[in-house]
Amino acid sequence: MFIAVDIGNTHTVLGIHKDSGWSDELRLPASAAPDEAGLQKQIASFFSDRHIKPENISGAGISSVVPLLTIPYRNAIYALLKIEPFIVSAEKETGIKILYDDKRALGSDRLCAAAAGFAKYGGPIIIVDLGTATTYDVISGNGEFLGGVIAPGIGTSVNILHEKTAQLPAIENTEIELPKTVICTNTISGMQSGILYGAIDAFEGMIKRIFEELHPGQNAVRIIVTGGFAWFISRHSSLEMNLEPSLVLEGIRLICKRNNRTD
Repeated sequence: MFIAVDIGNTHTVLGIHKDSGWSDELRLPASAAPDEAGLQKQIASFFSDRHIKPENISGAGISSVVPLLTIPYRNAIYALLKIEPFIVSAEKETGIKILYDDKRALGSDRLCAAAAGFAKYGGPIIIVDLGTATTYDVISGNGEFLGGVIAPGIGTSVNILHEKTAQLPAIENTEIELPKTVICTNTISGMQSGILYGAIDAFEGMIKRIFEELHPGQNAVRIIVTGGFAWFISRHSSLEMNLEPSLVLEGIRLICKRNNRTD
């Protein structure tokens, strides 16, 4: 078995890969200063609840976009497994040629998604990660990371609208659903309409712009979506796409394998 740790700005996801797929996941909220002993206890409890024997895990990898959290997770994994986790970075072998002005500035989550997406689908592909930020990354048919787009995520837009206004209320995750009409007669529905219909239109509009820049090969471009709000976009957009919830975890595993850090 292999354990992958995807440390994001809002959540950290730990995934267990065995046989041919991702079987178990643990999602933890981001913390500015996690208690390492408590973190180790949470992961150990996850192993126990899912009947995972630590001795059966032969490899570990971490992708982190929050540097302050990298070492606490590294230490917790090492304490439990006695395995030194592989830390993904653009300096390591990834299977992707990075055409970025400063490849060190490229988030490891985007790099992992690109590696996994290209390994499964080939190219050209557009990978859209709908998380705290919404990122659009373009990989050519030759496995080149051509660049991308960064925009506020759906959840971020919800939070900012509440935090930066005096009277607009907070919207809980359970309330993130499309209203029946675009024109709404109450505040919550109006916010849902603006944020969610706006997100769909922004997604489809950005894909159209990327397609136009990739011309003349645009008809062969495949769209892959991942991240916390990928389910929403895949359900409500008119565009054809492939939903890959574990794309970053799979990228961590593949990059570790390329660097001889897992079977």
